[in-house]
Amino acid sequence: MNILQSIFLGIIQGITEWLPVSSSGHLVIFQQFLNLEVPLLFDILLHFATLIVIIAVFHKDILKILKVFPSTKTTDGKLGWYIIIGSIPIALTGLLLKDTIASLFTNIKAVGIALLFTALILFISEKYPAKRTMKWYDSIIIGISQALALVPGISRSGTTISTGLLLGLDKRQVATFSFLLVIPAILGATILEFSYTSLEFNYIYGFIASIIVGYLTLKWLLKIIINNKFHYFSIYCFILGIIILII
Repeated sequence: MNILQSIFLGIIQGITEWLPVSSSGHLVIFQQFLNLEVPLLFDILLHFATLIVIIAVFHKDILKILKVFPSTKTTDGKLGWYIIIGSIPIALTGLLLKDTIASLFTNIKAVGIALLFTALILFISEKYPAKRTMKWYDSIIIGISQALALVPGISRSGTTISTGLLLGLDKRQVATFSFLLVIPAILGATILEFSYTSLEFNYIYGFIASIIVGYLTLKWLLKIIINNKFHYFSIYCFILGIIILII
């Protein structure tokens, strides 16, 4: 992988990881049509860049949780436990269905169908206004939706945030929970898969590009969610999904 390819993929990751359009789905599309080979270690580094962006944007929320955890007497303490509970589904799914999920990364038609699913859940989420705060069982349901996003084409942010909105949760709270929920998943994947032996210097360019673009994209997305325009991305996912299925 050369420098330009590294930067290009870093930019794509920085945009699609946050916007509800599926970064993994776009990875499959670029691999299929641009003949780009993405090494596993590089993919892990880009997701670690995602973790850095989350910490940068939500560091105040993270510190609040750490100050009171494991107490459940405060909202922040409960949120810490909700993140742990909500991480269980993706951990189990990743361990039990690893090979099945990996096979989908070579199935472009499956990505098209998954993008249509993302479009649908984004579209219907707009119909459910925020009414209540999160309960422990909500974290399980949202956690299951995060596990579904292991399928390329199903957006992680799209499904988790939309699921929270469908449950009638406050949009600010569900957005914060959705992005904090990815922290254990990234840490787990990094610990299990990272290896220094295949690390290349060119990867650093994509890593930096992903952080910069990802930070700007996430800040923009948070404004979109608050302004009730999150469902607009359903149009993009629908069009892209149809194009993939007919070509």
